[in-house]
Amino acid sequence: MVSIDHTARKLLSYVPYVLVLIDLRYEGVKCGRDGSVDHHMEMGKKLLAAGQLADALSHFHAAVDGDPKNYMAYYRRATVFLAMGKSKSALPDLSKVIELKPDFTSAQLQRGNLLLKQGRLDEAESDYKKVLKSNPSQKEEREAQNQLRKSDEIQRLLAQAHDSYNSRDCGTAAALLDAVIETCVWDVASREMRAECFIETGEMGKAISDLKATSKLKNDNTQAFYKLSTIYYTLGDHEMSLNEVRECLKLDPDHKQCYSHYKQVRKLNKQILSAEALIQEQRYEDAVNKYEAVMKTEPDVHHFTVLAKERICHSFSCCLKSGGGKCVSGRAISVCSEVLQTNPENVNTLKDRAEAYIQEERYEEAIRDYEAAAKHGENDRQIKEGLERAQRLLKQSKKRDYYKILGVKRSAQKKEIIRAYRKLAQQWHPDNFQDPEEKKQAEKKFIDIAQAKEVLTDPEMRTKFDHGEDPMDPESQQQHNFHGGFQGFQGFNPFGSGPFSFKFGFN
Repeated sequence: MVSIDHTARKLLSYVPYVLVLIDLRYEGVKCGRDGSVDHHMEMGKKLLAAGQLADALSHFHAAVDGDPKNYMAYYRRATVFLAMGKSKSALPDLSKVIELKPDFTSAQLQRGNLLLKQGRLDEAESDYKKVLKSNPSQKEEREAQNQLRKSDEIQRLLAQAHDSYNSRDCGTAAALLDAVIETCVWDVASREMRAECFIETGEMGKAISDLKATSKLKNDNTQAFYKLSTIYYTLGDHEMSLNEVRECLKLDPDHKQCYSHYKQVRKLNKQILSAEALIQEQRYEDAVNKYEAVMKTEPDVHHFTVLAKERICHSFSCCLKSGGGKCVSGRAISVCSEVLQTNPENVNTLKDRAEAYIQEERYEEAIRDYEAAAKHGENDRQIKEGLERAQRLLKQSKKRDYYKILGVKRSAQKKEIIRAYRKLAQQWHPDNFQDPEEKKQAEKKFIDIAQAKEVLTDPEMRTKFDHGEDPMDPESQQQHNFHGGFQGFQGFNPFGSGPFSFKFGFN
């Protein structure tokens, strides 16, 4: 067992070495602190030259913290901010440089250029004049003079723009402001005025561009977000309108205009999303009702009325395709036609109306709609297939139409088809006729009725027929064999009361 005294003596023998190490470490820290600002400045310059802006910025931050009176540290940091496109951050640093070293003409010139871009013309001119009064280089003097002349010209253009705007000559005002903003790219006031001009002239896309810029250039710009939201709403873009008004409320939850508008947009947005969900769930009649509610919620914005009618048209079309019993093809055609009066090139609505025409057996009109859609919707597989189907159905309609034979619509359900078949089969049963000629005609009619029932109650055969193929026609359906299915009708009884004795002998 090792004694405590021996262990203590061993530990004490290391104390001098530990003290030396601590002393050396302390000296190193002290020397590092003394030279840290220069080190950070040097590293920042190297990283800036290498384009590593974020790392360079970190070093200049450290240099400013290490020596708050080092004007070059502020200047270098401002240079990095400008390289990163952060002019707002660069401006206070340049002002600090000028405060610490008033004769630093490069900083004064840089600040003047930033102020000019922000549209702060009087302040920019003051900086340029101070540069000229100091001892500038020839290059700096020339630049300051050029910028002063440019500032004077912008002052003149702005005065003219305000006059034109006040007299409601928005076209002229916008053109003048174009020239101003070409130089004063961060001028919020000029962009706001130009946005108002664009709204007045109906150039909403350009107004949106300017307002989005002002929302970034000006802190807490609730009015820009409100205007953006109302523009998107007017254009029928409820989702973007909701996004922008939410940004307004993030800045000011008590903003009266934004909150009132938010409630309206949210209600409309909820109705539209609900209607679209109903379409996805194939609840087409409910979707129609929901879009009719959309028109009542916002009757004054034309785009929402058109959107609602377009989606009602689509819902009817989908309902007809699915065989919805309550869907009326005539109403679908009417609504689709209203949409196409506003926009005759609406491809989706042309396709939807074509489907409604098919359900009405107006094949030539369906073909015209598909051909019109094809002009504006190249490489659309649905258009190509729909057109081919309409053409087949037109050709087929000139031959035998099983729906017409039974007197039912294309959207008829299986129960309707069987009910129509039974009624006609009873009416045209050959046993009801004694005259040989009448009996012969009844036999032919009875076969047609039976074939129609067989095709339209068999999902696969009905689908083929709906796509323009006749499962009972060898020419139309070569692979399908009716295998003498109606050669004899033995055991055939439309009323389910057992086989009847009448036999047919058709070849």
